[in-house]
Amino acid sequence: MSREVSAGLVVWRPGVAGPELLLAHPGGPYWRGKDQAGWSIPKGLVETGEDLLAAARREFAEELGLSVDGPFVPLSPCKLPGGKLVHAWLVRADLDLSELRSNLFEIEWPPRSGRTQAFPEVDQAAYVPAEAALTKIHRGQQPILMEALRRIAAEQD
Repeated sequence: MSREVSAGLVVWRPGVAGPELLLAHPGGPYWRGKDQAGWSIPKGLVETGEDLLAAARREFAEELGLSVDGPFVPLSPCKLPGGKLVHAWLVRADLDLSELRSNLFEIEWPPRSGRTQAFPEVDQAAYVPAEAALTKIHRGQQPILMEALRRIAAEQD
């Protein structure tokens, strides 16, 4: 069982038909062409001793090349099927995603070729209407979005 801890941000904005949630699509050959259950909130591993919210903001900047200011509303930690614990914060922001700049990672590609290639950690990001976001997000992260949507609805009442 993994003891890894990740932190991320659930960024949202009001949309014509209700809230829209910002999702990131992982880059690289394994995720190419995968849409349903292939997206994520922008998140990443927390470094030893790092503040969880600081880690979430750092990962957001690394994955999208953007920063966001609070207020940040903490959501309940979510344990993914693989054992990783995700801490997330809800924040309202209408960001310009046209200049997406993601950090790169390297893997051996094609497999067993002896060659490495660099790929962006995130190859696209989009604001997605709530209902569609729940089908696009990795299934293990659905509870994060469901709580975020409950919080947004309560805030707007």
